[in-house]
Amino acid sequence: MNHDASRALYDRALSVLSAGVNSSVRATRPYPFFVERGDGGHVIDADGNRYLDYVNGYGPLLLGHDMPEAVTAAVQQKTAGGPMYGAPTEIEVELAEFITRHVPSVEMLRFVNSGTEATVSAVRLARAYTGRDKIVVMQGGYHGAQESTLVEGAGDQTAPSSPGIPDAFAAETLSVPFNDPAAAEAVFDEYGHEIAAVLTEPMLGNYGIVEPIDGFHDTLRDLCDDHGSLLILDEVITGFRVGGLQCAQGKYDIDPDITTFAKVIGGGFPIGAIGGRSELIEQFTPAGDVFQSGTFSGHPVTMAAGLETLRYAAENDVWGHVNDLGDQLREGLEDIVEEQAPSYSVVGTDSIFKVIFTREGQGVPKNGSEVKRAETERWERLFWPAMKERGIFLTANQFEAQFVSGAHTEDDIEETLEAYKEAL
Repeated sequence: MNHDASRALYDRALSVLSAGVNSSVRATRPYPFFVERGDGGHVIDADGNRYLDYVNGYGPLLLGHDMPEAVTAAVQQKTAGGPMYGAPTEIEVELAEFITRHVPSVEMLRFVNSGTEATVSAVRLARAYTGRDKIVVMQGGYHGAQESTLVEGAGDQTAPSSPGIPDAFAAETLSVPFNDPAAAEAVFDEYGHEIAAVLTEPMLGNYGIVEPIDGFHDTLRDLCDDHGSLLILDEVITGFRVGGLQCAQGKYDIDPDITTFAKVIGGGFPIGAIGGRSELIEQFTPAGDVFQSGTFSGHPVTMAAGLETLRYAAENDVWGHVNDLGDQLREGLEDIVEEQAPSYSVVGTDSIFKVIFTREGQGVPKNGSEVKRAETERWERLFWPAMKERGIFLTANQFEAQFVSGAHTEDDIEETLEAYKEAL
C-alpha cells in the first residue's frame, strides 16, 4: 500500500496538533493513516487505500458508515433548521422516551456531550446524593478522562495515573480487580460508610474485553444495598451495542442505580447521557442542587441521528445481524488461534471481539492485570501493521475493543479471517 498522502498529512499535523492527533489512541506507529471517507463497512484513506473497518469510531457506528435514508433525512432536516438553539427541542424528548422505554433501570435522563462528561456527572451526583466522597472502581476499567478514575494501584493504595491530577483525588478512589468479589467485600468492610458509589462497566471494554464471572455484579449490588452506596454502570461502550434494546444490563441481569451512555445512542455524533431512577436524576439542577449544564447538550442533530439509528436497528433486526457475524468471526478466530497461536485468547460477545496475545499458561483473562501481562508490544509493532497492510483496520492496541457493524457481510468476515491467518 502507498501511504504518501497520509505521511504528508501527519507531517503537517505534527506542527499544529499535539503528537499530530486529537486522541492519544490514534497515534499509531510509525504514523496513522488519515481517513478521507467511510463507505459501508469500510474506510478509505487519503491515498485511496480501502480497509475493512472494525474500529467503527471506537464503537458508535452500529450501522456502519452509510446512514440509512431515515437517519440521513432526519439529520439533514435538523441541520437545515439551524445549527443549534440553546433551547429544548421535541427530538430530545423523543430520544429520552425511547431509551427509558427499553432500558428497565432508566426512568429519567440528562443528555450531555461525551462519555467522559457522563461519568463525571454520575460521580458528582452519587457523591452529592449520599453525602460521601469515596468511589470504588475496577482495575483496568476506563471511565473517560476524568480525575476521579484516572488512578493506578490497589485498594486504598491508589495514586494518579496521569500528571496533573492532585493526590487528593486518588485518595478518594478505591481500586479493586474486576471479577474479584472478595476484594470488593474487603474495601466495603473497611470503608463502606464512606463509599458513595461503585463505578463499573458490565464488562471491561477498554482493557482487552473481560466478561463478568457469574455473580460478580450481584455481589456489587448487594454491597451497595448493605452500605447505602449507589451502583453506577458505565454502558458507554456496551449501551445498545451488547444486549440489544435492554443493553448489557439486560444481558447480564444487572440492576444499577445510575447508568451512563454515549457512543451508539448518538448515531455517530457526539453524545453522552446519565440515566437512572427519577429521584436520582432529578437531583441535577435546576430541579435539584447538583450542578450540571452544557451548551451543546441535547444537540438537535445528534438527537435526531441517535433516535433514528436506534429505531432503524430495532425495526430491522440489526442486533441479530451483527451478533451472528460476531459469532461467526469469533468461532473462526478460535480455530485459527488453536492451530497457529494456542496461547492466545479470543474474547468478546455479541458484536464485540478481540484476540488478546496472552502468554503460555495464562488462559483467558479474568481481570485487567491479566490482560496487561499479554504481549502488547508484539500486538502493536508487528500484528497491527500487518493487518493494516492486508486492508483490515483494527483498534490501535490490544486493549481497545473492536466492533462488527450492520454494514459488514459474511464475505467481509471470511476476508478478515484470511487476513488473521496470514498476520498471525
